[in-house]
Amino acid sequence: MARLKSEVVIKNKKAEYQFFLVDRFMAGIVLSGTEIKSIREAKASINEAFCAFAGTELFIRNMYVAEYSHGTAFNHEPRRERKLLLNKRELRKLQAKVKEKGFTIIPLRLFVDENGRAKMDIALARGKKLYDKRESIKEKDLKRQLERA
Repeated sequence: MARLKSEVVIKNKKAEYQFFLVDRFMAGIVLSGTEIKSIREAKASINEAFCAFAGTELFIRNMYVAEYSHGTAFNHEPRRERKLLLNKRELRKLQAKVKEKGFTIIPLRLFVDENGRAKMDIALARGKKLYDKRESIKEKDLKRQLERA
């Protein structure tokens, strides 16, 4: 049976404004049954979420997934830690970079692939200073003005 391409894409719109994105990765997420159902209904948010290591495993923290509307007493906790699935080589690379000062791992996009699995685009990022953010705003305004002309 052929599946339709999923329309569910949840973005972290502030990520490119607040951070310089150094490297990008695609990771799978370990979810419970009611969590994936809520994500398929696009009832999730990754705006305040961040990734952190616990030993050698990578977890996403503070990601909000609304409780499933038809869930019973076995519904999930909305802001629990969720494990991210990456190759060992990718995990080692990320762990080495995060130990350097100024680097963090942030989620960029949460989506459901054609097989019905939840995936997340994450990025190794460095925080922007206030003057860098002002530059981003100037570039955006300049680009908008050029498109109008």
